[in-house]
Amino acid sequence: MIEQEIGKRIKELRKQKKIPQEKLAEMIDISPNHLSALERGAYNIKLELLVQIIDCLDITADDLFRGVIKNGYLNRTSRLADEIAMLPEDEQKRIFEVLDTLVRTARKK
Repeated sequence: MIEQEIGKRIKELRKQKKIPQEKLAEMIDISPNHLSALERGAYNIKLELLVQIIDCLDITADDLFRGVIKNGYLNRTSRLADEIAMLPEDEQKRIFEVLDTLVRTARKK
């Protein structure tokens, strides 16, 4: 079941990037038939191949695993934003001031 979800996401993201199946297969050095089988979830994908797909599609692991992993980076960001939105306005302001400072500091590194 997970293989099918991941395969479906690979296909969706590949199409969003307008990359033909044959081209992506060439980029990751597998046959188009092999990629087709992966996109159908016919069998497990090796980790090395997943990394190549993520790199070639210029996506994040969160992009690929959205809907498969519950606690990905984007999911956590969304959950935290929801929690902050439920706080009183003065607390929200204080949190955003701290976050702004942290982001500015991180950019300087």
